[in-house]
Parts: sequence; structure tokens; C-alpha cells
Amino acid sequence: MKKGKTPDPNTIHPIADYNKEIYVKPTVKNKNIIVGDFTYIADSDFESHVTHHYERNGDKLIIGKFCQIAAGVEFVMNGANHQMNAITTFPFYTLEGWNMEPPKASDLPLKGDTVIGNDVWIGQNAVILPGVHIGDGVIIGANSVVGSDVDPYTIAVGNPAKSLRKRFDNELIELLLKFRWWDKEIDEIDALIPILTCSDLNKAKEEIKKRLILRKQRK
Repeated sequence: MKKGKTPDPNTIHPIADYNKEIYVKPTVKNKNIIVGDFTYIADSDFESHVTHHYERNGDKLIIGKFCQIAAGVEFVMNGANHQMNAITTFPFYTLEGWNMEPPKASDLPLKGDTVIGNDVWIGQNAVILPGVHIGDGVIIGANSVVGSDVDPYTIAVGNPAKSLRKRFDNELIELLLKFRWWDKEIDEIDALIPILTCSDLNKAKEEIKKRLILRKQRK
């Protein structure tokens, strides 16, 4: 390991003497936020980026491993939604003095859990709207507003975010989704770095194929 240190997903500050980038998992206190190992954000307080997250709605924010979240990213949860099937969208029930009980859950446009896959890069100031599912290996462009699902290994940009292109060919995407490098032990991931960071994608593809064949033979 580099300089004799082993990567630790439970450390908060993975860069020495720098507090503006943290591993998210060890800082989370909200039981409805679930974050995988080694996911980081370019800030010192992750939960301030999760807004309108009210326990009464029961929605979860689920983020996988090894995600890279830039500064200014916001995860907007279901509490931001207003009733839309009536004359007004004004939320009288949330404000003092108004004689209104909270609407039934069926009258609110609740969209369920927000789920971010593994190895996802979310660019600066992007906004992730409620109930969105973002697949493994996705790249979200800076300042994008993501209101619909994004398939694995896709680049999505804009407001509203649209799929720009696939990052790799279908064969490599399928191999990566089977290989799931992010679920391996730290030592194995460390040994895989030359493959994971290789710009010769054909070479990387062949190496991953070999490892999948070996894994199948061991079973």
C-alpha cells in the first residue's frame, strides 16, 4: 500500500491536512441515508447537501461505493414535492395558523427512494431530484438537473439532464456490471488499479474477461 498506509473506509478525512474532502459513510447520522465505502464529497458536511428529507415520508437516499460527489451537489428528497392534484399547490399544513391537515400520501407526488449506483461521478452543482435511479459508472455533468433515471455507464448532462452517450461499448459495460470491482477486497482493488485506470479499453476488456473466466472456473 502507498507509504505503508491501507485505505480505510471509516476514516473521515482521506487527504492529510485537508478537511474539504471527506469519506461520507462514517459521517452519516440519518438512518435513511445509506452510503457505501469510499464514496467521497468535496465538502466537510455531506448531510447539508440532502434537502427536504423528512422522516414522515420514509424515503431513503442510497449511494453506492466509490462515488465521487463534487462541491455544490444537492440531493432533493420527496419532502420538496407539493400536492399537485388540487386547485392550489400551496402547503397550508406546513405553516402556522392554517386549518389544514397534512394530505394523504396518495395525494402527494412521492417518488420513492433515490438510488445512486457505484463508481458514479456527479459534477459540481448538479441537482438530483426525488426518486431518481442512477446506474453504476454514470457521469453527471456539472450544473445538470437529473429528474429521470440514468442507465449504467452513461454520461448525462443538462437541465433537464439527457443522456449524451454511453461511456463504453455494450460488451465492456456488460463485463463491468458482472465484474463489480467495487465489491472486491481492498487488496484486490489495489492490484486492479492498472486495469481500472488503463486508457487502452481493449486491453482492459481482455483483462476483465480473463478474470471473469477464472472466477467462473473456481466456482
